Amino acid sequence: MRLMALTESEVDGFAGPAALSEALREQDYIADGDLATVVHLATALDRPLLLEGPAGVGKTELAKALAAAGGRRLIRLQCYEGLDDNRVLYEWDYAKQLLHVQMMRDQTSDVGEIATDIYSEAFLSVRPLLESVLSEQPVVLLIDEVDRTEEAMEALLLEVLAERQVTIPEIGTFVARTVPWVVLTSNDTRELSAALKRRCLHYHLDFPTPQREREIVGVRAPRVEPAVVADVVELARTLRELPLRKAPSISEVIDAARAAAILGDTTSDTAQALLLSTLVKFTSDRDIALRHLGDAPLPVHTEPLRATVASRPANTTTAVFRGRGGRT
Repeated sequence: MRLMALTESEVDGFAGPAALSEALREQDYIADGDLATVVHLATALDRPLLLEGPAGVGKTELAKALAAAGGRRLIRLQCYEGLDDNRVLYEWDYAKQLLHVQMMRDQTSDVGEIATDIYSEAFLSVRPLLESVLSEQPVVLLIDEVDRTEEAMEALLLEVLAERQVTIPEIGTFVARTVPWVVLTSNDTRELSAALKRRCLHYHLDFPTPQREREIVGVRAPRVEPAVVADVVELARTLRELPLRKAPSISEVIDAARAAAILGDTTSDTAQALLLSTLVKFTSDRDIALRHLGDAPLPVHTEPLRATVASRPANTTTAVFRGRGGRT
């Protein structure tokens, strides 16, 4: 079967995976070939992209980088348990409606006219999903940690994802004025519905290879010596193999590398405890880690007081964020 490639003019977005990868690179996000290809397909086909994987591997950062690379505003819906449609779609501004009713009473006695007036777009408090539909300019809609919501919330998302529209009973249906790029993230805390997955392109992001992780940490903490970075990465990878409640994320590994630099060359119990505390955050996980590591000092070389003042913030990502400064 022969496939006919679309020309650049036929695709709204990037010319191809290579162009997308380069655009993300300019935003300090380096994606591998497979990820760049899937993101390109999502933008070219106008399909939502579902990113699943452990917390702290770069899912949210990808959406941010994509928005910046595409010159689009980012609209973020942070999901949580108990999230309802008032926080997702819209709310009526009751105070504004009441004030309008009081003003209209002095001008007309037609109750029907007053009721019609107060249920209009002017009295809507717009939430992320409706905001993305009403936007006159193309946006990136990030639906972050969708697995934290109840399954009932997924049904609410489907109208936007499948039809690119939002229906408000009192007014009617708003159809998207522009086509948003939609990115959903999930930390795999529960299985998402088949209906939601069917409407999305899917990609699983996992922790990076040791070499890639060393590069990430080195870029984010450029003043920390490579030997320290390598030791911290190896320790984190060892901890991830244990049955922990929460495996160390990339941002926590970056913090651990900085902590090793600040603590200096010491094997005191306090220093070792503080270093481990950057990687494990639950008492049960700490107990498991200590049982596995034993009484020996943590296998991390430290260096005296090389605090990473010029280091960049620890963003969670499996892709390399290129630093703007080198080691000094």
